[in-house]
Amino acid sequence: MKIAVAQGDGVGKEVIPPCIEILNLLLNDPEFIDVDIGYAKWAREGAPITDSDIDLIKQADCMLLGAVTSAPGSSVVVRLRRAFDLFANLRPFRSYDLTPYELNLTIIRENLEGLYAGIEEISDDVAVTKRVISRYNTERLAAFASTSQNVKKITIVHKANVLKADVFFRDVCKRVLQEHHVSFDEMYVDTAAYNLIRHPELFDHILTSNLFGDILSDEAAALTGGLGLCPSANIGPNFAIFEPIHGSAPNIAGRGIANPVGAILSVRMLLEWAGEHSKAKLVDTSVKKTIEKGVITPDLGGTSSTEEVTREIIRSLWLYDFS
Repeated sequence: MKIAVAQGDGVGKEVIPPCIEILNLLLNDPEFIDVDIGYAKWAREGAPITDSDIDLIKQADCMLLGAVTSAPGSSVVVRLRRAFDLFANLRPFRSYDLTPYELNLTIIRENLEGLYAGIEEISDDVAVTKRVISRYNTERLAAFASTSQNVKKITIVHKANVLKADVFFRDVCKRVLQEHHVSFDEMYVDTAAYNLIRHPELFDHILTSNLFGDILSDEAAALTGGLGLCPSANIGPNFAIFEPIHGSAPNIAGRGIANPVGAILSVRMLLEWAGEHSKAKLVDTSVKKTIEKGVITPDLGGTSSTEEVTREIIRSLWLYDFS
């Protein structure tokens, strides 16, 4: 397997090396293609990502991304999502008994449109951003959700009581889910935000639009214990990018306390996408055991370093036959 690897900026340079070590341990001779993208490249060369970078990434089967600091006027993540048609953003959340909340849900978020479509008009007196929701992207997003692993129920989250575009989004999703014979319900986004706090057990999979999914993801991350725990996958028809949902965290970069779990669980998602389900399960089990032993970084209330958490997870992996 060829995997493009971009450590990016800040703590990305600290949480991605453990992922490479784990992939070398679990896969048979993976090939890594190093890609230099992010804010540091922008500061050095004037562009955070170039056409040549995209061409290099296209040589790989998938990509592992650390974290990038936003450069003025350019989003590396948005560029990558559009270049590889990564229409679905998959974000699982699990509490691991670190908080009082019992959380085990997945948010499936539209990844290319909505208010992030980039269609804006700015004048001295008015700023207008167009919210784009297409039948094509909504249909394939709902179809993707309906065929995802371990789906028991899908909750369509929208604001159809106010926005006509959300009536459209909801109705397209309902038709596709009905065709796939998937159990579903629906909920207004404000109600969903409330119920994530009061009744998280109501949710199995949430299917929603770009901005709503972005906001609900951070709320769900807070319920698990923090952003450092949370992985994600950007999925397209022929390519996928895996990354922790946290940012580059320049305030703690270089201190050796960045939480590597979100990145390592992104490796688990990469392995699942590649069909290596038993190896993905080993990663998940090793992370769970490490957290249960209390080997956790300061963001989760622990005292362990990035290196100590990494070593404990890998030590746990060695206990299994992953041949």
